[in-house]
Amino acid sequence: MKLTLNKYIFHEIWPTFLATLFICIFLILATRMLSVMELLVNQGVRLHYVVRMIVYLLPDIVAFALPAASLVSVVVAFLRLSADNEIIALKSCGVSLYQLLPPVLLVSIMGLFLSAAIGMIAVPWGNRSFKDLIFQIAQSKADLGIRERVFCEPFDDVVFYVNSFSSRERVMKDIFVVDRRDKSVRNTIVAERGQIFSYPEKRLITLHFFNGTIFVVGKDLKSARSIGFQTYNMTIGLKDIMAALATRRKKPKEMTVRELLGQLQEYERGQKKYNNVMIDLLEKFSIPIAVFFMGMIGAPLGAQLRARGRSAGIGLGLAVFMIYYMCLAGMRSVCETGTIPPEIGVWIPDVFLLIAMVYLLRRVANERPVHLPVPGAWRRRKARKTR
Repeated sequence: MKLTLNKYIFHEIWPTFLATLFICIFLILATRMLSVMELLVNQGVRLHYVVRMIVYLLPDIVAFALPAASLVSVVVAFLRLSADNEIIALKSCGVSLYQLLPPVLLVSIMGLFLSAAIGMIAVPWGNRSFKDLIFQIAQSKADLGIRERVFCEPFDDVVFYVNSFSSRERVMKDIFVVDRRDKSVRNTIVAERGQIFSYPEKRLITLHFFNGTIFVVGKDLKSARSIGFQTYNMTIGLKDIMAALATRRKKPKEMTVRELLGQLQEYERGQKKYNNVMIDLLEKFSIPIAVFFMGMIGAPLGAQLRARGRSAGIGLGLAVFMIYYMCLAGMRSVCETGTIPPEIGVWIPDVFLLIAMVYLLRRVANERPVHLPVPGAWRRRKARKTR
């Protein structure tokens, strides 16, 4: 009987888990697609690059959505059991709330290991591959965007005109460049010859100009000067092709656990950079644990909602999820400043989840009501008091 009951509850949970995960991924990806589609429409990037970007973004999105999926799926499953009075029937047969927890425990443990694997392996791979892809796009735009005897803008706010260009040797001759990236001045470069160099490890493209002049004009057009040069380097970083999604430096979110541990050795304890690296390292363990706690919290929450509707369960689950991430973001800001050591602050949201899990499980298992902030609950309690 126990095996049959566990299978029954498990089959109530997993379809909602997958559906919630898919909806969260779709909603988050839709917001990120605005920046990605800008490359396709405005920058002329090929479609297969955009598809690869979406694939590289998925691990980070899934890691963000897993706590919500874990919590909402369990809440909705137990809400359905409670609404149909199945939990009451099981309790009348001597089945306690704790005996209903094995499938919830299984789903929560699966969520914990899935979140840990994604956070430690897939997220660094996705973020690193995404930045590498952006650099490949920048390289292709340098090679394909520059045309002979045509004004072109291969990078944002950088206009080129060259008399001749060898894409094989990446050499330009008789060059005219207008650089408007610095909003305070406008640089106009005239050079006899130039060459393009790529540095994949730094994700930089350098344009090396020979024998020319730089004309610098102020924004107000009231100041101007000219500078002659024999050699001059103009650097194009990832931010010059897609500032919202790319940076030059390798961020902690692109690093594995081993790389983060090595990075910690480069900074002194208490420095802001040290705190940032330590936070990202510890979050690779604290967030999976939060996924486990949220799954376990879902059982008493769903059992308490009773017949208040599935929308109330989804709303309450998302509310708990948002409160957790607000606490996580708040503690991250506090830990970055060093007010609270990261070794302590990162775990505070998990401690609150642990306390909430123990409190709710004991309260519901002992048939003691938990007053939940769901719509209409306050009005019903007030109506009962006035009778």
